[in-house]
Amino acid sequence: MSDRGEVDLTGAKQNTGVWLVKVPKYLSQQWAKASGRGEVGKLRIGKNQGKAEVSFTLNEELTTIDSSNEKAPVVRAPREHPFTMQTVGGQTLAVFTETSSGQSDAEGSSSGTGTGPDKIALEGVVVQRAECRPAASENYMRLKRLQIEESSKPHRFSQQLDKAVTTNYKPVANHAYNLDYEKKKKEEGKRARADKQQVLDMLFSAFEKHQYYNIKDLVDITKQPVIYLKEILRDIGIYNVKGTHKNTWELKPEYRHYQNEEKSD
Repeated sequence: MSDRGEVDLTGAKQNTGVWLVKVPKYLSQQWAKASGRGEVGKLRIGKNQGKAEVSFTLNEELTTIDSSNEKAPVVRAPREHPFTMQTVGGQTLAVFTETSSGQSDAEGSSSGTGTGPDKIALEGVVVQRAECRPAASENYMRLKRLQIEESSKPHRFSQQLDKAVTTNYKPVANHAYNLDYEKKKKEEGKRARADKQQVLDMLFSAFEKHQYYNIKDLVDITKQPVIYLKEILRDIGIYNVKGTHKNTWELKPEYRHYQNEEKSD
């Protein structure tokens, strides 16, 4: 909370009570279209046999809902929405608002960011819960039918082409990946096999510098075909299939420190 500034608890001091109301998605979307002073409808609160009766009536100009359905390009949202009252149920719920401050924070902070901390205020404590439901009507049934049709539409569909597509997809004789692969394969094929002892000398010299090598690095060092190089490595090396040095080669124990063994002989 310290990064966002202090919390204004005026609402708690004033003991302000608020309602927590669940509304349909289409209703909130229609409210967002309101212009002018933002009036979206009228709320009526009455009593019937000691029980509260609450209903909301949507403004006429906000009932139009545009649709992508060709059969019904425009549908009407239901206007009447009675409330189903619910208890808080022993819970402690509160409503907070957060507003961004675009003013300089020279007085409240010395960070030099140029924007003040966000302001958080307690608007009130929830004293009543309710659910706003549309009254059963012809407009509501049309709206539900439209929503079901929209949700059942596939996101992707196949389409039969009358002619070949020549602008976007042009066939090629061979792809660049295949050309690079063939070129690499030819280069490897051109590598002449050196004498086995000569290759062993190069390998032992390499393993004097590092204990582990992958096959690609050994090919670059010896300039030998992969198949021929693996045949020699199987005689003197171990291929690690797991562990920290997975997929690398190292010398067999009897070939490690071979220079020291020669000197000792």
